[in-house]
Amino acid sequence: MGIGVQMIMRRLPIMIAPFFVGILIDHFGVVGGVRIALVISILLSAGTIFVQRQIEDDPKPESAAKESINLWQSLRAFNSPMRRLLLSDILIRFCERIPYAWVVIFAMDYIGLSAKQVGVLITVEMLAATLCIIPSSYLADRYGRERFVIATFIMFAIFPLSLMASRNFAALTIAFTIRGFKEFGDTSRKALIIGYCDPDRCGQMVGAYYLVRDLIVSPAAILGAYLWLQGAALNFLAAAGVGILGTILYIKTIRDQRMNELEDMKEEISRRRFR
Repeated sequence: MGIGVQMIMRRLPIMIAPFFVGILIDHFGVVGGVRIALVISILLSAGTIFVQRQIEDDPKPESAAKESINLWQSLRAFNSPMRRLLLSDILIRFCERIPYAWVVIFAMDYIGLSAKQVGVLITVEMLAATLCIIPSSYLADRYGRERFVIATFIMFAIFPLSLMASRNFAALTIAFTIRGFKEFGDTSRKALIIGYCDPDRCGQMVGAYYLVRDLIVSPAAILGAYLWLQGAALNFLAAAGVGILGTILYIKTIRDQRMNELEDMKEEISRRRFR
C-alpha cells in the first residue's frame, strides 16, 4: 500500500501538466510552446530543489556499520525468482520502449490529433493508473502479488496492438486507458523485488536490479527507431511480440516455482512420516 500511495502522488502532476502543455503548443507552435514549457519546468525544478533542502531525515540510532558489497556480489545474491522476474521485466520493458518515442508522433501525424488532444490522452492514462493502483495494491496484499504482475505484463503487451487498431480519438482513448492499466500490478512487482532481497542489502540489490534492467533495455529506443522506419505496424507488432514473450516466460516461471515448492512440501511431509 505504501508504494501505491507514493505512485499516486507522483502521477498527480503528470495528470494535469500535459493538457496545459498541449494548449501552449497549439497556441504558440511546437518550438514556442516547448520553450515556454521548458522555462516553467526549470522554475518548478528550482523550487523543488529549494523545498528538498528544507527536508531533514529523522536522526537514526547508531548501529554497527554494514559491509558494503559491489555490483557483481549484489547480482550473485539474487535468488532464482528474482532472476526470473528480472528477465521477464527486461522483455516487458523492451515492449514498452520500442514504441515509446513514437506514440505521440503516431497520434498527431497518423491520426491527426492536436497537441491538446494528446494531453487529454495522457491525462486519461494517468487517471486510469491512479484509479487502479490503490485497489490493486490492497487486493495484492490479500491474495498474492504474482497474478497482478501477470495482469500488468498483459497490459504492456496489449497496448501496442490497441494503438495499431486505433483510427480516431475515441479508439486512442481506449488504448491510453489500457496503457494506464499497466500500473495495475506495478506496485506488486516492486514489492516482490523488495521481498526477494536480503533485508541487510535491500538498497544495493534493488539498485543493481534496476541498473542491469535499464542498461540492457536502453538499446530498445534504437531498435524502435529502426522498426519505425520500416513502418508503424511493424514497430507495434514487434513490441507486442516481445511483451507476449515476457508474459509467457513469467507465467512459466511462476508455475515452475510453485511446482518446486510443492515438491519440497511433499519431501518435507515424507521425512516427517518416517522419523
